[in-house]
Amino acid sequence: MAFEEIKEQIDHVEDGVKSYVKISLDFYRLQSFRSMMKGITMATKVLLIAGVVSMALLFLSLSVAFWFGTMLDSTAQGFLIVGGFYVLVGIVLYLMRRKIEKPLLKKFSNFYFDEL
Repeated sequence: MAFEEIKEQIDHVEDGVKSYVKISLDFYRLQSFRSMMKGITMATKVLLIAGVVSMALLFLSLSVAFWFGTMLDSTAQGFLIVGGFYVLVGIVLYLMRRKIEKPLLKKFSNFYFDEL
């Protein structure tokens, strides 16, 4: 008689554990899907905005280069000035990469770990 009660209790515990594992698995699937979709939508927005800004920057750079070229009577010098400006911007960004990296890492770690 006591063995049957223990067996029933073990069966209830086993059912509870199975239910808990299934619910936990479903929860983590949902959380991973949510994080993944949030990341994909963010990446899509960034790529779209970056594409538009890149096109605008390209046309502005070309117009400034031609403008400098007409001012200096040499199109090549106008393009060299604009190219030199971008090299300087690239050097400054390279030197500041640590200051840029830390806030990005903090923002994305908050984004990822706040989801769980």
